[in-house]
Amino acid sequence: MTATLLEKPRPSYELVSRHDGRAPRYTSYPTAVQFTPTVDARTYKGWLNALPAGEPVSLYAHIPFCARLCWYCGCNTRAVNRHDPVEAYVGKLVEEIRLVSRELPGPIPASAIHLGGGTPNMLAPRDMDRLFGALGRAFALTPDAELAAELDPPLLTREWVAAAAGHGLKRASLGVQNLAPEVQAAVDRRESIAEVARCMDWLREAGVASINLDLMYGLPHQTTGNTLATIEAIIPLRPERIALFGYAHVPWMKAHQKLIDEAALPGAPARLDQSEAAAERLIEVGYVRIGLDHFALPGDELSVALAERRLRRNFQGYTTDAARTLIGFGASAIGSFPQGYVQNLTKELDWRDAVECGELPIARGVTLTADDRFRGEIIERLMCDLAVDLAAVCKTHERDPAELNAEIASLAAFEQDGLLHRDGPRLSVTEPGRLVVRAIAAAFDAYFKPEEGRHSRTL
Repeated sequence: MTATLLEKPRPSYELVSRHDGRAPRYTSYPTAVQFTPTVDARTYKGWLNALPAGEPVSLYAHIPFCARLCWYCGCNTRAVNRHDPVEAYVGKLVEEIRLVSRELPGPIPASAIHLGGGTPNMLAPRDMDRLFGALGRAFALTPDAELAAELDPPLLTREWVAAAAGHGLKRASLGVQNLAPEVQAAVDRRESIAEVARCMDWLREAGVASINLDLMYGLPHQTTGNTLATIEAIIPLRPERIALFGYAHVPWMKAHQKLIDEAALPGAPARLDQSEAAAERLIEVGYVRIGLDHFALPGDELSVALAERRLRRNFQGYTTDAARTLIGFGASAIGSFPQGYVQNLTKELDWRDAVECGELPIARGVTLTADDRFRGEIIERLMCDLAVDLAAVCKTHERDPAELNAEIASLAAFEQDGLLHRDGPRLSVTEPGRLVVRAIAAAFDAYFKPEEGRHSRTL
């Protein structure tokens, strides 16, 4: 370990645990908890109609299918062993895209497309042809439009990569989580480092310039030792980005998580040790720590955006995407507009029925108020930059800084414990405070009620 790391001792569990609790991940503000049916298909049509004709948007397509259902998963997906349901779903996606295109004011450019899931590489090449054909007819895809996809390594093939590259695949994310056999068995997800390496070779061979590997801590039977062993195994592969997520055990929301042996889950001190040991090692080998849970090589766009303070946060996590509008397709997909957020029907059958009836399949959403935009900017800057100039944000939104006196006062305990530094109107989260930045951001959340327990714990 380098001298630099030794000069920065790891924050103690006793220190950060005083501020541990449940808080949103703030991939939006207001969060999805505040979405209601008052935002409906009519609202959505109005927002689509109002899109500026020349302003690029981003597109998201949700693919809710997997060949295997990992027990830790918190995504909206289901396991299938036949291709027929996937093919039929793509047909409905094409119909939904057509319904949305009817509401557009004209040719709208699209600069980014994200395939999420589930497992997008469940799509056959002919499915991708249909999907991207529909998107190309509905939107003016820019020449440099970036396609990103979340992929399951054991299911990926060289042929699939080549087909996706033909549609512009430029970024890919591979789920790894943890390579220890006992951990993989405990969550019913088995894959080898050889499979991951082979997938990365195919992606780079096809010209994919940015590869992310998803890792986790806090899984059953996970230890600091097997966490670091996983890190050591992937370091030679040199992925451009690494995401290190904490497992959120919410069996009351995801019934399949009840298959996990709760007695095998590491406690909060062990989770903290796994997280920080992994972070220390990644920093030691040259990765830049970004926000809550991401790491990137110094030349990667995420690292550059962090340095230039233009990093953003959306439903896919940290991003450099500057588009003000994200249009979502598929069951449970969420869209983001200057006016607010909108979410499709979550259950696949409900979503399909609405599309078959020629209706935009909207379930709920939220219309942004001026106060939402004000607080959302504060929260996003804290989550991205670990710092915010409250006076500057107040000036932008024409607000009196005195309106935040109560919020600032509520942060006194974080200041006293060295997790937050305040210099006049400027707040800076310290390195130990990074671990509880969600709790710090929650101080500016006008809707947050910690007693409700509807979110995962910060540690």
